[in-house]
Amino acid sequence: MDAERVQFETTIGVDVKGETWSCVEIPDSVAFFGNGKSARVDATIDEVTLENVGTLPTGAGGHMVSLNAKVRKALGKDVGDPVSVTISKR
Repeated sequence: MDAERVQFETTIGVDVKGETWSCVEIPDSVAFFGNGKSARVDATIDEVTLENVGTLPTGAGGHMVSLNAKVRKALGKDVGDPVSVTISKR
């Protein structure tokens, strides 16, 4: 992780209050952003680029990026599938 960008491998799916949401969780995100508040980022999930998207607090002290149905279709993936992620601060 550098000051402006983080890259990681993960699976789609974040447990939020007993439900699995179609999101990717950013590891060590509080340290990366400097706080637990929402932030705007550019994200690349595999080869799909998402510009100026908002992160959501996980409720467990981290951040996640939501992957809507259109993005999951472009990826050809769904909850439980592995992805390569790059998050860049805006």
